[in-house]
Amino acid sequence: MIRLIQVGIGGMGEAWLRAVGQSTEAEYAGFVEVNDEIARSQCEKHGLDDGKVYKTLPEAMGAVRADGVLIITPPRFHRQQSIQALEAGLPVLSEKPLADTIEAAGDIVAAAERTGVLHMVAQNYRYSAPVQTLRGVLDSGRLGQVGAVAVQFFRGPHFGGFRDEMPFPLIIDMSIHHFDAMRYLLGREVTDIRGFSFNPSWSWYKGDASVLVVMRLEGPVFVSYSASWCAQGLDTVWNASWRFDCERGTVLLSEDKVTLQETGKEPEDVPTVKPEFIGQPYLLHEFVQAIVAGHKPATICQDNIKSLRIVFDTLEVIRDA
Repeated sequence: MIRLIQVGIGGMGEAWLRAVGQSTEAEYAGFVEVNDEIARSQCEKHGLDDGKVYKTLPEAMGAVRADGVLIITPPRFHRQQSIQALEAGLPVLSEKPLADTIEAAGDIVAAAERTGVLHMVAQNYRYSAPVQTLRGVLDSGRLGQVGAVAVQFFRGPHFGGFRDEMPFPLIIDMSIHHFDAMRYLLGREVTDIRGFSFNPSWSWYKGDASVLVVMRLEGPVFVSYSASWCAQGLDTVWNASWRFDCERGTVLLSEDKVTLQETGKEPEDVPTVKPEFIGQPYLLHEFVQAIVAGHKPATICQDNIKSLRIVFDTLEVIRDA
């Protein structure tokens, strides 16, 4: 069993507490939580040792023996906490996005390169069963070359907290999932971006919570991305809805179900794959295998910064629009 320090046990930290709690490969060495009420509540709920909850990561690393660090904090803290762990020789699995700015992300990548220590980003949407099913269809070559992709994502979550104050909450905190999935599904990099962001009058976010973007990827493949975090009904699922127009047909991911239609044939439903692990449990398993067996994860920071760069390149485009 590898021993982990989890930094941040509220919010998304809940999903990781469940994942580690159910794991046969990892256990907790300690926790970092600055909010006393969250610490008390989570210790009671999950049966955690409140004597192993610390205020800072350096304090925790000095007090317990650990094999890795989970960083589940708001993005503005990722640079400092990631570099602290890397320089202490501890591998990191960090929640997305890699960092809150491209400069901060570059500092994390530089620290990982300098220390030679693993830094992995939790892009769990890659490892959902529907996305794995869609990837299988695309990889099979059955429909031939992809020409165009349309992605739609509409939800209206009331998070409260830091997301409500972000300048571009949807793009920075959510679209990273879809942009990373785009790279994963197509195996291509973005070469050009055009688009706009806006904030409807009814939005409860301070910053723009809606976006319309068109991207050109190598190939070329063209991707349209229409999304909002202040939709008032008919929500899509979190994975979004995807349509791939291909050389010999079309494939859809809608409501987490994959349907394909070959040219001139009837549509058919694609059975959903059943991986051994999905989401956070998959990421945790991959992180453990990287630590124990030296396996190289797909979402190391050196690769994930390419997904994050799409986010910040999009922001640059829409600011200039």
